[in-house]
Amino acid sequence: MQNGQENHKNKGVFITHEEYERIQQILARDNERETELLYLRQELAQLKRMIFGSKSERFIQEDTGQLSLGMDIPKQESLEIETEDLSFTRKKPSNQKKIPVRLPLPSHLRREKHIIEPEEDITGAKKIGEELSEYLEYTEGTFHVVQYKRPKYVLPNEGGIVIGELPSLPIPKGNAGPGLLSHILISKFQDHLPFYRQVQMFKRSDITIAESTISGWFSSTCRLLDPLYEKLIEKVKQSDYLMADETPIPVLTKDKPGATHKGYYWDYYSPVDKLLCFDYRKGRGREGPREFLEGFQGALQTDGYAAYNEFEKREGITLLACLAHSRRKFDIAKDNDPGRAAYALKNIQELYKIEQEASEQELTFEQRKELRQKESVPILAELEAWMRDQLTQVLPKSAIGKAITYTLKLWKRLVRYTEDGRWEIDNNLIENSIRPLTLGRKNHLFAGSHEGARNAAMIYSFLGTCKINNVEPSAWLKNVLTRISDHSIQKLEELLPR
Repeated sequence: MQNGQENHKNKGVFITHEEYERIQQILARDNERETELLYLRQELAQLKRMIFGSKSERFIQEDTGQLSLGMDIPKQESLEIETEDLSFTRKKPSNQKKIPVRLPLPSHLRREKHIIEPEEDITGAKKIGEELSEYLEYTEGTFHVVQYKRPKYVLPNEGGIVIGELPSLPIPKGNAGPGLLSHILISKFQDHLPFYRQVQMFKRSDITIAESTISGWFSSTCRLLDPLYEKLIEKVKQSDYLMADETPIPVLTKDKPGATHKGYYWDYYSPVDKLLCFDYRKGRGREGPREFLEGFQGALQTDGYAAYNEFEKREGITLLACLAHSRRKFDIAKDNDPGRAAYALKNIQELYKIEQEASEQELTFEQRKELRQKESVPILAELEAWMRDQLTQVLPKSAIGKAITYTLKLWKRLVRYTEDGRWEIDNNLIENSIRPLTLGRKNHLFAGSHEGARNAAMIYSFLGTCKINNVEPSAWLKNVLTRISDHSIQKLEELLPR
């Protein structure tokens, strides 16, 4: 101690305590700047992936000002403009609501005629007229009109008037057949053609149908299918193994004129029962899965979204995580730390090779569990030990640091798939089911209302289940729309796509 100051020895050189503190401050600032530089490089790499990756056609306009060509453009002198006052009379539009008029079906279309006689005995009856009903139908790329002619009879001895009964139609008193309704819904939700485009296509066949009419048909069809949708949800909830995910959908509402509300489709898939359903919610809050999964017992596989954390403490539910999400984060970290990222990705690749081997050999659930216990568990144990060792050597905000932290946080859920052969290594199956919604969102842009978004969730549920079970969706939907009006509500399960 000299002059009240403490000396420090550094490489044979004595420095004062103040100098030592100043050096430490400089080193701390250097570390902060190095961390910030690493974070900015990571952000830049991520931005490049977004711009030059799958979205290479994305246009980004830089605010660099007007490009100068070295030419001085003279300013125009202000000119005096003569003005004059004008007045006109405008007719005030009537507030009376116009009654919609149904257009007659085109006369050039082929008529498929049917005559329906009354079931009563008409011996001696006098025909006094007939009722003519027509609806537009669609079959294998062609339009035609189905025509039902029902003669009216006056029974003798004041027996009254009798007429044949029309068969049940999907839309009572409507003029759209089940084949046409099936074609319209499949075109929108399977082939991603909005209603206004379908209207344009109908016009090329000399068929004029208003877009509002098609929207009304869609709403009526959804009301008809709603009991079957509830039955599908009931069957999904009865499964003891579900995957869950969510995706946004813009929705037009009166609360946000000129803007859209951000709603969410919550996706639930039963891999064992091969049933899929979408549940529309106005937000992404935890009340969505909480209400839907009320009473659910079994395994629930999700990503790392915090809304699912409460199920970890719910009795009877086992939470599983998705290894594909961890792999994706290590893939992003390749630009930040190629060595560590490559090591993690190599181990994850070995785990997926084991899953591929089990699939190719068509192993039973029990055999797949035994294979995982023998080969996957040691790889997972080695990967965990490596990550815990590396966690103290990487910057927390770096891409590799985030990947390791995310994976270790969900580690207990990530390794549980080895405990049951029915459980999958990831929830890619449910993410694949969301792709049609993503394509539809790019074409339809938004849902017209919350009710419209729920109706869309219903149709996506049916079509997704058809795809999983290799059922041709157009034929299935036409068959259901033909039968459901007369089908017993106690046997609705028979109509599900299986």
